[in-house]
Amino acid sequence: MDMRNIAIIAHVDHGKTTLVDEMLKQSGIYRDNEATVERAMDSNDLERERGITILAKATSVEWKGIRINIVDTPGHADFGGEVERILSMVDGVVLLVDAAEGPMPQTKFVTSKALALGLRPIVVLNKVDKPDAEPDRALDEVFDLIANLDATDEQLDFPAMYASGRSGWADMELDGKRENLDALFDLIVQHVPAPAQIARRDEPFSMLATTLGADPFIGRLLTGRVESGTLKVGETIKALSREGEKIEQFRVTKILAFRGLDQKPIDVAEAGDIVSIAGMATATVADTLCALDVDTAIPAQPIDPPTITVTFGINDSPLAGRDGKKVQSRVIRDRLMKEAETNVAIRVTDTPGGEAFEVAGRGELQMGVLIENMRREGFELSISRPQVLFQEIDGQRCEPIEEVTIDVDDEYSGVVIEKLTGPRKGALAEMKPAGVGKTRIIAHVPSRGLIGYHGEFMTDTRGTGVLNRVFHEWAPHKGSIPGRRAGVLISMENGVSVAYALFNLEDRGRMFIGAQEQVYTGMIIGQHSRENDLEVNPLKGKKLSNVRASGTDEAVRLTTPITLSLEEAIAYIDNDELVEVTPNAIRMRKRHLDPHERKRAARTDG
Repeated sequence: MDMRNIAIIAHVDHGKTTLVDEMLKQSGIYRDNEATVERAMDSNDLERERGITILAKATSVEWKGIRINIVDTPGHADFGGEVERILSMVDGVVLLVDAAEGPMPQTKFVTSKALALGLRPIVVLNKVDKPDAEPDRALDEVFDLIANLDATDEQLDFPAMYASGRSGWADMELDGKRENLDALFDLIVQHVPAPAQIARRDEPFSMLATTLGADPFIGRLLTGRVESGTLKVGETIKALSREGEKIEQFRVTKILAFRGLDQKPIDVAEAGDIVSIAGMATATVADTLCALDVDTAIPAQPIDPPTITVTFGINDSPLAGRDGKKVQSRVIRDRLMKEAETNVAIRVTDTPGGEAFEVAGRGELQMGVLIENMRREGFELSISRPQVLFQEIDGQRCEPIEEVTIDVDDEYSGVVIEKLTGPRKGALAEMKPAGVGKTRIIAHVPSRGLIGYHGEFMTDTRGTGVLNRVFHEWAPHKGSIPGRRAGVLISMENGVSVAYALFNLEDRGRMFIGAQEQVYTGMIIGQHSRENDLEVNPLKGKKLSNVRASGTDEAVRLTTPITLSLEEAIAYIDNDELVEVTPNAIRMRKRHLDPHERKRAARTDG
């Protein structure tokens, strides 16, 4: 059967997954009476809640007798490990751009990867029916972006379409019929070449593994595009590493192909198709699966290096074990190792003592997603502040620099530039107007300076700013960057917090807890209004006596406590603090709960 393999690439929230939903509906893969889900491709809970795609997924539709395999890729740079490998499976990309926002930083990140692989884009300007849409400006910006990424003349000669994914239409003309997506399907079939691999069906079987999954019934599943030959269920094949060394020999127990939203078992996989293979024990992403007489590995994309590391430890607070069932270091280690197996952008190493594990990854978002998944599975953890990884390059200590692109209202641009270029050691690269009353700021900032900045940025811009970041380069160390300025309020007692005590502490700073909450010695319950840490007693009730003065005994009214999300809490803590994560709570605490131990540790560190 003739086929086309395409990836849909776009910035977060530009409507990629919604467009795929419509393509599935209009190609007739659903029965007339079948219940359908919105954003069918975002299959896990976190993706649905955050409205982002974390894992790349594939689906396929049939159009006029041609099978179109569609891969939905993550837009976040934190999940770049997925993006690079996905793009090596396809022959064309649909670049989706919001007609109001224009190309955004993550669009640039994914597009640069696609152009480097020689893929020719089809540009779809989505959401043209929004009141603030400016499709012509957005198209010019896309052209400039692709030209700046060293595209070839062939890649610059891209077709452009206008669409509304939510309304389910795409047209070559802005004022076209606006009926359906037929024009998009036809353009994909015409513009994207058929897989070159189809011509190699008579050669021995070979396939590059691009994503790794696991099925509770089948076991490990490696997905990729068949580069040459055919493969039948029951055949024996081998796996080669990137260097061409044999890893293992195994019998193929199952071959699954994407048909609609499901993976269906098939008997034969042919060159050009995207399939998942089961049966291997150790082969992983970037390995070559091939016939026994093949000795050369298929070249694989190198994976961007991790830039931050976080320590995952057991929860040893006085409240440990009350919420979660999975609390032992052995269980935590098994879960992290399983994650590292299926997520190549993560590296896990043991620390001396075996109670904690260093997890290195791409960014705070990726770490936040992993921790959130684990707490939902019933784990209890203590998490350290993220640390940036350094590299030795030509005898110099280098740190990761990120390109930060910010869209803010004009009135806030001053404070944003001051924060990025001052204490955070960033360098302003570009500043230009971005629509009415808005400014786009592009700066190169050390990753260290961005840890914990997002919350501050949202406060500075009254929640209206948009911040995006992608890895830019390794550069010599920029010197020290100051951390959090304010101290914290630390509980000196174990028990349940009392409203009267918290009311009396309000002039000392802002609270993180409310009344009737469990607290323990060493737990952080608020932010001090000064720079030093202060130990306070949140359990101190009112002394009762027989004398009552009129008018003083009304119920105390507490200021609403600050509630920090998981990522905010991890970014807020200092190096001598931890975040305690359980299925039902996120608490912050000092690493040493005992005040004497804290003083001793401060003396040895200082």
